[in-house]
Amino acid sequence: MMSASPDTDDTVPIAGCDPAPVSPESRPTLGLRSACAADAAVLAALHAPCFPEDPWSTAAMATLLESPGMLGLIATDTDYPQGFILCRLAADEGEVLTLAVLPAARRQGIGALLLGGALAWVRRYRVATLFLEVAEDNEAAQALYQAAGFVAVGRRPRYYQRGTVSVAALVLALPVPDLGSDP
Repeated sequence: MMSASPDTDDTVPIAGCDPAPVSPESRPTLGLRSACAADAAVLAALHAPCFPEDPWSTAAMATLLESPGMLGLIATDTDYPQGFILCRLAADEGEVLTLAVLPAARRQGIGALLLGGALAWVRRYRVATLFLEVAEDNEAAQALYQAAGFVAVGRRPRYYQRGTVSVAALVLALPVPDLGSDP
């Protein structure tokens, strides 16, 4: 069962737009901040070029961000958003709903930064396993998730529709190590 509160006080807020306490030393201009419903239009604008076959609307983003157990993180380079991740908690499981990095900003570690920020968050809430779906033909995303320790646990045939072509989704899971401290 999900803890009512995290194990530490230095958490990424579930709601609100306070900055997240994450910033890579190698790229001081790149950082993470938490997302809130006020960021819905920004997230929709980031999602559209990443998933042109199924872009999520501003209203859908706002609804997700206002839902209990949601985490949204935005990666920014100086003042410009480059990508985001949305995760949801239910009991002791977490799910990555989407991870999007602008096409021009890919292969710069932004996806790994977002995923690392989300993993830090789910650990604080004692999530046992983090799940996600990834398109079977998305080798770059699969490599990112594999490097983080995700393993395939299932396959959903014809999950994604790209025009007249259907693509299967791989269901990936990551056992989340416990921080080893009891509150």
